[in-house]
Amino acid sequence: MTDSYVCIDLETTGLDPKRDKIIEIGAVRVEKKQIVEQWRSFVNPGRKLEERIVELTGIRDEQLADAPKIEQILPEFLAFAGEQPLLGHGVLFDYSFLKKAAVNERMSFERQGIDTLRIARKYLQNLESRSLGSLCAHYAIPHSAHRALEDAKATVALYGKLVEEFYDAKIQEGDKSPFCPRPLIYQAKRDTPLTIPQKEQLYKLVDKHKLIIDYEIESLTRSEASRKIDQLLAEYGR
Repeated sequence: MTDSYVCIDLETTGLDPKRDKIIEIGAVRVEKKQIVEQWRSFVNPGRKLEERIVELTGIRDEQLADAPKIEQILPEFLAFAGEQPLLGHGVLFDYSFLKKAAVNERMSFERQGIDTLRIARKYLQNLESRSLGSLCAHYAIPHSAHRALEDAKATVALYGKLVEEFYDAKIQEGDKSPFCPRPLIYQAKRDTPLTIPQKEQLYKLVDKHKLIIDYEIESLTRSEASRKIDQLLAEYGR
């Protein structure tokens, strides 16, 4: 078990780190079981948010319009996180998005992590749901759901409750303990930017058909640009 770590939580445009983007990062640094520092930022995803994401998070496009891009704030976040283990509820989800962003910027981000969801699944099998909201209700932890920093702080409180109730140093030592940091494994491949011919074709199609698009062409990857071109050609022709 560790009592010093960085707890992270993200809000994103969807569930797939290969296609979706980070829109908010929240993190808290914990030392000797006490929160000593916190960090948060909106992130401009370069695309319009779907209504379901707006409804889920309460985050709106106008809040992200002037926010930094992920490549602008990633170094600051990584400096905040340092080399500490990461704590999260379903921590691999958040880690996968951050790892993908780091790989895209040719930066290393290899960490160990502790997952409160894994702990809850092991010891609280009788509960109907082990979502962060349900577990906070179970332990009477104040919680404002689906905002990154508030979720991160709630996860710290949840981890404390789980340690208090279920951790026993006599039987929970060793790599197999869900309370011990384990290597976080996610294989991320670097995105390549769209090509000049792709960019020219997209601008030409948008201009020719007088389209209003909900994404930034300059922010697209090569694969994303290819899908957008195919969609526009299928709907509007050349």
